[in-house]
Amino acid sequence: MKGFIKINKELCKECHLCIIACPQGHIIAGKEYNAQGYRPVCTTNEKECNGCALCATMCPDIAIEVYRE
Repeated sequence: MKGFIKINKELCKECHLCIIACPQGHIIAGKEYNAQGYRPVCTTNEKECNGCALCATMCPDIAIEVYRE
């Protein structure tokens, strides 16, 4: 199954729970700041995402949406 994630950078508070949860290791800490002063996470390789939704399940701020093809 293929999938991709969409991260709402304004909702992310860099708790990094999604980084730990991603079995593929495609979510990393970001370097740019959002309006609240946090550095939101970003993806490294969206083409390899399997759409498991573990990252979205772990996100306490509901900043991640998962789409499956």
